[in-house]
Order: sequence, then C-alpha cells, then structure tokens
Amino acid sequence: MGSAESRLAGRRVLRLFRRYRSSATISLLLILVQTLVLWSLSRNEMRQGHHEGHDPAGELMIIKRGRIRQDRIPAWLRQRMGLHTKLSSHTTQREIGQRIAQSKTRKTAMQETGRAMSVTTRLLLNESALQRQSGAASVWKGELLRCNLKSKDALSALARASSKQCRREITNVACLHQEGKLMPVSLTSHCPLKEKTVKPVQWLQSGEVVKGVPIRIVFMLVVHGRAVRQLHQLFSAIYHSHHYYYIHVDQRSSYLHRQMLQLAKRFANVRLTSWRMATIWGGASLLAMYLRAMKDLLNMADWTWDFFLNLSASDFPVRPNDQLVAFLSKYRDKNFLKSHGRETARFVKKQGLDRIFHECDAHMWRLGERTVPTGITMDGGSDWFALNQRTVDFIVNSKRRLVTDLKQFYAFTLLPAESFFHTLLMNSENCTNVVDNNLRLTNWNRRLGCKCQYKHIVDWCGCSPNDFKPADFNRFKELTRPTFFARKFEASVSQSIISWLHTDLYGSLHNDSTSLLAYWENVFDKADGLRVLSDTALTFYHAFFHLGLAIFDLDHQNPHTCSFAAVGHPSMVHLYFWEDRFQGYLVQQSAMCRATGKFEVLEALLTRKALYQAHRPSLLPRLLRVEVGSAWDPKERLFRNFGGLLGPYDEPASVQWWGPGPNCSATVVWLDPMHVVASAYELRVDKGVEVSHHRPLLKKPLRPGAWSLRILQGWELIAEKTFLVLPVTFRKGQPMSQDQASQANMGPPGNSYGESDLRWLLRLLGLPESPTTMPTRLPPLLPWLHRLLRTFWQPAGLCAVSPSECPHLPQCTATSWSSHYPDPKSQLGPVGPDGRLT
Repeated sequence: MGSAESRLAGRRVLRLFRRYRSSATISLLLILVQTLVLWSLSRNEMRQGHHEGHDPAGELMIIKRGRIRQDRIPAWLRQRMGLHTKLSSHTTQREIGQRIAQSKTRKTAMQETGRAMSVTTRLLLNESALQRQSGAASVWKGELLRCNLKSKDALSALARASSKQCRREITNVACLHQEGKLMPVSLTSHCPLKEKTVKPVQWLQSGEVVKGVPIRIVFMLVVHGRAVRQLHQLFSAIYHSHHYYYIHVDQRSSYLHRQMLQLAKRFANVRLTSWRMATIWGGASLLAMYLRAMKDLLNMADWTWDFFLNLSASDFPVRPNDQLVAFLSKYRDKNFLKSHGRETARFVKKQGLDRIFHECDAHMWRLGERTVPTGITMDGGSDWFALNQRTVDFIVNSKRRLVTDLKQFYAFTLLPAESFFHTLLMNSENCTNVVDNNLRLTNWNRRLGCKCQYKHIVDWCGCSPNDFKPADFNRFKELTRPTFFARKFEASVSQSIISWLHTDLYGSLHNDSTSLLAYWENVFDKADGLRVLSDTALTFYHAFFHLGLAIFDLDHQNPHTCSFAAVGHPSMVHLYFWEDRFQGYLVQQSAMCRATGKFEVLEALLTRKALYQAHRPSLLPRLLRVEVGSAWDPKERLFRNFGGLLGPYDEPASVQWWGPGPNCSATVVWLDPMHVVASAYELRVDKGVEVSHHRPLLKKPLRPGAWSLRILQGWELIAEKTFLVLPVTFRKGQPMSQDQASQANMGPPGNSYGESDLRWLLRLLGLPESPTTMPTRLPPLLPWLHRLLRTFWQPAGLCAVSPSECPHLPQCTATSWSSHYPDPKSQLGPVGPDGRLT
C-alpha cells in the first residue's frame, strides 16, 4: 500500500514538474541573473569606494539569506555604527538598524550633522530579503536607508536630488529628525521684558553734537555677479579711511573676485575672506557665511571696530557717511534689525519655520514638518542689519544653550538669516537694546516681486525687492524714520538713479556727461576660460567680432592696412547701455593686419536691428509691442539675455505689452524658417493686464534661421516679430565636427516641434504649406551663419585697444562707446585729506 502511494505521489510530482518546467527554468534563470547583478554591483561599489578615498567595506555589507554576515563588517565600521558587542549569526538588518539608532546620542547626532555626514552606510538587499524587512529601514532604488522614511517631502527630495552626496545628506538629516535627535524641543528665554517692546529712535536734531569718540564701522560686503563698476560706485560712496571693509565674493563669481583682489591691494582697510562659499537665495549657507565672517572679524587684532553692517552690491547710501557715523555714535549700544510686524504664528507659517530644510546641490530641500522650540518667541524680518561689536561677540562665542541650539535649529531652516539674529537677540538679555529699524529703505512691489521666481532654487515661494528707477528719486527725500541705505539698485536696469544719488550726496561726479549716462557690464573675460560660455554665446561672440571687422573690408576707400583677420577667441565681452537702454555688445579680440602680419587688439560694437512690424494695429489697439527672447525676469519685466542671443537648444519666450482697455484675445503663431508651425495658442488678456508672457514647449533642436512670431485676431495679421535662431559652431568650447553640426543645426527630429500637426494653419495664414521633406545637408556653415547675423545685427564701430597700423581706426580710450573709455563714476581715486576717495 505504501509503495503504491509512493509511486502515485511520484507520478504526480513528475506531472507537476512537466507542467511547470518552463516556469521553474525561468525562476532559476532569474536567480542566476540576480546573483550576477548583485556581484556586479558589489564590485562597482567597491571600485567607486576606492576612487572616492573610502574603505569600500564601509559602503557595502554582503547579505546571505536575508541575514547580515558579521564577518564582512570591518572593525572601523562596527565602531562607527556603535556595534560594540558581538552579533549573533542570525542578527537581522532590522536589529542592526535599531542598534545604530540606540547608540546615537543627541550630542553625537548634532556633531555628525554639523559635519554634513558625508558617509552613510547603505545595505544592498536582494528581493527576498527586502520582503522580510518589517519597517526598521526603507529602500530607495535598491539602497537600504538608515530608517523607514515617512515624510513625503523627504522622499520627494531624495528622488529629485542629483548627486549621491546630496542624497546621503538628505537621508541622514531626515532620519535624525524622524528619530527626534536633530531639533531642540524647548529653550529658555532670558529676555527680562514681559512682552516685545522695541523703542523707536529718531533722527539727530540739526546741530546736535554727539559726545564720545566716533564709532568705527566694519562694512561686510556680500557680493556676486559681474557688475564690478556698480560695486566700485558703492565702494566710493561708503569709503572712509576710518572704517573697515570685509568682502565675501561668491564662490562662482571668479571675475568679480579677481577685481576685488586688486581693490584690496590698494587699500589697507580692505580685506577679502580667505574662504568663499556658494550661497543661494534662502540657503542655510548664507547664515553660515555671516557667522564665519563675524568670527574672522573678532579675531582680527589690528581691526578695532564698533559696528557690523552688512551690504550687498545692490545697496546704495541715501545719506552721507558722516551722518551715519554720528547716528550710530549716539546709539552705540543699540542693535538695528527690522522685524516682520506680523503675528508670530503667521510669520512662522509664511517663512516655513515649521518645516525642516537641508541645503545641498545648490538647492534647499524641504524634508518635512517640525515644531518650533517652546519657551521662546520666534522673530524675524529683514536679513540686513547693523549690530554692535559686543552683540556680535555674544552671537559667535557664547556657549549658552540658547545660542548653540538656535544655531542647530537654523542650520536646517529656509531663510535663516532673516530670523536667527532676531530670534536670538529677542530671547536674550540683548532684547532691551534692539531697535526695530534696519536703517534701510527697500523697494517692495509685491505684485511683481512675489511670483515664486526662486522655485528652481528652493522648495518654497519667495519675494524679492524691485530695482529703484529715476521715478523713485523723491522717495529718498520723504523718509520719516532714520534711513541711510536703500535697495535694490541695478545699473543694467537704471544707471541714472545711482548717478543721481551719488551727485545728491557728494556733488557732481565729473563734467563728462558722455560716460555719466553710459554703463558697461562685463559678461566674459578670457581668464574665466571658455567653459563659462554656452555654445550659443561663444558662437555669437565670434560672429560679432567677424562682423565688426567687416566695417573696413566693405569700404574700398581704406588702405589695405585696415583689413584684419580674427585670431583666436574673444578676450573680453561687455554689455553696453546708454541712458538706461541696452545698446549692444562690445567684443574684444586679437586680429592680424593682413598688410603687415602684425597682431592688434580691437574692440567692436554690434547693435541689433529693429524687426518689429505692426500691420493692422487698429484691430487690436491695446497691443503696444511684442518681444522675443529668453531668461525673462517678471519682476523687472525684461529679458536677462540681452539682445536675445538664441541658438538651437535655447528656450525662446514671447512677451506682449498692453495698454488700457477691455478684455481681449488674440492668436499667437510661431513659424520656423521653413514655415513649419512650431506652436499656436490662444492668448486671453484681461482688463488691467500690462504684460503677458508665454514660453512654448518646443522640441529641440530649433531650426536655425529667421523665425516669425505672429499675432492675429480673426486670422487677420496684427503684428509680427522676426527673430534669429543662430546655428551653433561650437560644442563645449570646441569647434564642431561635421556630424555634430548637422545634428545641432538641421531642426527637430521628424520636422515636428510638438505632438500636434499644425500644417492646416498655413492655409489660414496665406502661406505655402511647408515641404514634407527637408534638406538633408547643411549649407556651408560659416557663410550661412554670417549671412543670417547681418540680417539682424549691424556693426556700429571698431576701435583699437593697442597701437594700430590702420590710420582710420580710432583708439578705444577716445571712443565714447568703448569699455576702455574713461568712466570717472566707477574709477577709484586716491584717499583725500578728508579720508574719502577723490
């Protein structure tokens, strides 16, 4: 009986095996592939660990049947993980995670986060082991995290972060916060005031004499960008030999840093930070930069100062320096900070203080919710302030828990510089000497400045002040509270208002109205290297200089000594403005005189032709003008890509300017050079709208040539804007190969810029239908490029930077549009007898 049952069972097993033979084979193959992948990942991880200078064993633990093999955990990693006792052979990864969490004290966690926690242990799991995990850890893209992340914000940040280092930091910060080891829970306020009471201070009375030694100010200049001439104007306006100037230049602003190094060599009371940080809007790095700079200043034994006052390059004084000194000398025991003026709960929500953030990859990542510490009152406002030296010493050097824990809290806070100093001072004994006034006038236009323009930088909506313009000048005369600075100013938007202010404060700058109304801003210097330029910009600059040289080549009256050939790459490029309007590009480059073979340095001015046509404006009287470009700034309502330098891989956008009138609508059509309809949409404009902006989503590359943006109503052409997409000739700073040039300059794949077929619109526009087949070969690239450029740009001048063989070529120092023309308003003279610059 038993034997028969055994045979029957065997036959059943055989039938099952035959039936599921293919499934079993596939399962075995999957196990084999999985094993090979795990082995490959292990080797790659070890190899990468060696390249990064880490012990690869610290990045990988081998899993065997869902268990951690204790013999594969090195001693140094066991100590880091807190695994001081022997593990059993059946210790699971979950248990190890619990042991790690238990071993981390709050002090150790704070120290670790302060070092940015560059190393995070990651465990690679196979699928079966992953299924047996019960919540002590979570897996992201095959990586086991140190905790089971519950915050959707943290998981979202982890998915979007681009670098491995940033993902490690996000994981560590989020897990420490989830474990309750990151944020202080409660603090003690030491302010003797029962409620917030900030007494205002008044202007000095006319003829009032301030007793005591005049105070000395250290001006902390926090600068970035390339607007060195504007910065020189600011420095000239605030300079006095009695004060000190400490300058931090953003890590990404190498050109400006070189210029500031030259400045520091000229003046003994000017120094640059020996370190540089890449700060971002709203970033925790900004607060770290201020605290480090304050510590530097306290350690400078040869600089004796009384006040710390921070400024940016977009600030400018509205009162003379001596009035500021007299005012601060009277109130030498005060600290000047502007508070938000709102109820605390609303401020906390608006600023995001109830959320935890972490900065990495030049981004502030929102990682989840948190509770602000109890026992203190949160405060905040403007991040521009003036603090006395005793208070700065307290902020930097105090070991009181209020100070150290608030530094920990604000290390993971959005816009920390707008709240840390306020909260710390208003909860310490210093609360009695805080004045609710930062001595600044800020040009807030929240309708324009609060459009969340920083969403690509931070996971939050922000507001930014607008630039002052000449129409705002009277505001500086109507101030009722003590105010010594205003912001923001931007010479590329309005140089006039800065010159007017300087003249009002210190008298006429000079008699040369030519340079007084002009402004030059550098956009490229050869010391930066070609890597800082896009392929589009490099192509344009080369073509600009070639077009500039053609001035003399086309004039047969000039001798052969005035014929030049471009050599190398451009060495300097400037934007040129006159009376607050963009005029063109100044491109400086070496050229060889064809007659003599000698090399000369020349500068060419290129201006853009106006190619806007209004066909039947009476049908749409509200439409004033149309512009096309890229890098639109909705706050200042201008394209930051001056001149609209567009290439095949750029993102063009259209802007329409509207006058008063009722609601209206229009059809916008984008046509490429081959009459392919790239995009079409209905534009609805409500009453009261002044500017409309739209950027169509177009497949790349765009076809080079003359594009057309058409505005229609009832299929009647109202206005047309023609713009240039220039073919590119460089790839990553190197001349393109023929294959690369064809790929970049032949238009989009399939001759389509989107998902929809819009060819039916051509009949309504009265245009011939675009051909179904496009040219498969490029025309000769450089002649084509130069021919296109001449249609949209024209040479307006050429001058010699170095001595020239051409008798008709003027010197740049005597050419009013040249960047080498004297510019007294931004040139720094010697120190005069009164301590100011002459």
